[in-house]
Order: sequence, then C-alpha cells, then structure tokens
Amino acid sequence: MAERRLILTEDDLAEGCAHLAAVCLVWARVLPNLEPLPLRRQADGFAAMAQAIVGQQVSVAAAAAIWARLEAAGLTDEAALRGASDDELRAAGLSRPKARYLRGIAEARLDWEGLRNLPDDQAIAQLVALPGIGVWTAEIYLKFALGRADVFAAGDLALQEAARMMYDLPARPGPAALRELALPWSPWRAVAARGLWSYYRWSKGREGVT
Repeated sequence: MAERRLILTEDDLAEGCAHLAAVCLVWARVLPNLEPLPLRRQADGFAAMAQAIVGQQVSVAAAAAIWARLEAAGLTDEAALRGASDDELRAAGLSRPKARYLRGIAEARLDWEGLRNLPDDQAIAQLVALPGIGVWTAEIYLKFALGRADVFAAGDLALQEAARMMYDLPARPGPAALRELALPWSPWRAVAARGLWSYYRWSKGREGVT
C-alpha cells in the first residue's frame, strides 16, 4: 500500500504545487499568480464537523456569528450538544434541521480519532452515514481537518467554474468530467482544489479591474 500523503505544512503545499506544474502546462502558467496557497488546516474532531454543518448554505459571516454564539453558550462539544434543548440551539441561531443534525452527530459517538487511520473512501463512508453530512461536507472534513492530500470534492461549484475558466472550457464541467480532468493531479488533488479556489477568487478580482 502506498504511503498516504498528508498536507501538514507549507512545504507540503509547495511539493504539491511542484507536481501540478510538472504534469500540466496550465498549472505551470497560473500557479505563480496564486502562490502561496492557503494551508487551511484545523484540528480534527467533532468541533470541526460541527463548524462545517453550521456553515452549510449560509454566508461566512453568518456562520461565524452562529459559531460564536454556540461557543459562548458552551455548545461546541458532543456532550453539550447531546444535552442541549431545541430552544437553546435555536437561540444560538441554528435552524431546526441543523440543530437536529448536530444532535444526531453528537449522539452517534463517532470514533473521530479512528478516522485518521482509515482510507479516504472508508472515512467518507463513515461520515456520510451521519445525519446532515453529504459527500461534499465529508470531503471538506478530510481535506482540512485530516489533511488528506488527494481528496478533491469534484461536486464543488466553485471548483467546477474555476476549472472552466482556467482551461477555457466551453461549459462548466460536471463532477464526473472534473474528476477525469483531475486524474493527473493525483496524489495532490487537495492542493489542486486550493489552487482552483484561489484561481476563482483571483479571476473574479481581475474581472473587477477596469
């Protein structure tokens, strides 16, 4: 079995960028405009997943405000969530579905440390079995909380749009097409995802320049 690559430091990002530039002339051309790419690592565990759930379908600012209220109320760990009432969670700003998701995840008592040792597909399968966690959320957790270097999240619309712009494609690629495009980027597809997100922001910024 090949050694699992992890993204732990800026040096890991640099190694991934070197790989992308070596296998693709497009990456070689655009990366100098994007580096240094963001590390975006966070501690793994329940709190990281809870933050991901809180951030679903709301703005970054709204998610940060809700998370701050949960922290102030002491409702960011599993034991606290298991004992919290609906009224307490709603008072912190959670919608009824998100309150249900967080309580369900807390009650599942997942072995978060055990996820660190599982292959990507098995870790994703354990996460999507929990309430409120789809493939995209699971992949984001693996990428930023576990540091997995080859997890991509091809269903992400910003990644799809960035790939369309960067490769001058006639249409935004769907998940299957984007996964096919990303095959040569392995084993550093999580670095490519960071690069595409950065390219998306960089391109939108350029469009705003007159």
